[in-house]
Amino acid sequence: MPAFGRVLTAMASPLHADFGLDLDGAQRLAAALVDRGNDGVVVCGTTGESPTLTHAETLDLIRAVTEAVGDRATVLAGTGKNDTAAAVALTREASGLGVDGILSVTGYYNKPSQRGIEAHFRAVAAATDLPVMLYNVPARTANEIAPETLLRLATDVDNVVAVKDAVSDVVKAAWLVARKPDDFEVYSGDDASLLPMLAVGAVGVVSVAGHLVGADIAAMIDVFSTDPAKAREIHLRLLPLFTGLFCDPSPGPLKAALRMVGLPAGPVRLPLVDADERVEAVLRDALAAAGVHTLDAAEGPR
Repeated sequence: MPAFGRVLTAMASPLHADFGLDLDGAQRLAAALVDRGNDGVVVCGTTGESPTLTHAETLDLIRAVTEAVGDRATVLAGTGKNDTAAAVALTREASGLGVDGILSVTGYYNKPSQRGIEAHFRAVAAATDLPVMLYNVPARTANEIAPETLLRLATDVDNVVAVKDAVSDVVKAAWLVARKPDDFEVYSGDDASLLPMLAVGAVGVVSVAGHLVGADIAAMIDVFSTDPAKAREIHLRLLPLFTGLFCDPSPGPLKAALRMVGLPAGPVRLPLVDADERVEAVLRDALAAAGVHTLDAAEGPR
């Protein structure tokens, strides 16, 4: 079993109708994710709308989720900021809240060089004794952590132990897997890329669809090495959901899907907007294809 588990879900941050944080909903959602096949959760990542969470809200969410599931699942705290000093400070505080690890994203908007990216992550890793998973998501940050930079960090920094790879380039992933230390693990950061990423050595996924089909994703990983045809069958059945959850800026579609299955969600915060009827129709079809039961409007959320 990988150090953090196979299926980690980047958890949505439930909100009340007035856009305030729903901590009770966050605890219920985290518990539901673990019950539905997730080995762990990532709190306050991109899917958790981290750019619109205040510092206090971030810490409150981490505390609440750790209290709810920390005794039976891995909890990673997203502490990414594009100001390295702020990321270091948040990492230090989050490390004292009982989490199992840190998720740290590339500095966004600033567009640092590879030297700057490396210095940023070295500073974050030095701020904690916990294991750190780096988050490589150039579609969001306008910066890619180059494979060579990842390799230096994986080799030189003892507590940099994994990467969430949302680059969706299996050639680069394979290059890293062929050279990395044995104790450094590569996770797919994109559900739709998980199957090919497994083929080049990924150990699991940091998922969005895991909110809805965590057990199916775990089954796909389990059977891949012995029955790749079965893994492909699961992948193809889930693919409409994997892509549907990103048919509008995330996590808008995800929160709509959560409402459809009765899990805590609430709205998204501006500048994101909630899913419209077109997106909802895509999601209903994708959930049906994946075999996920949706509630009638009269049933309401649990």
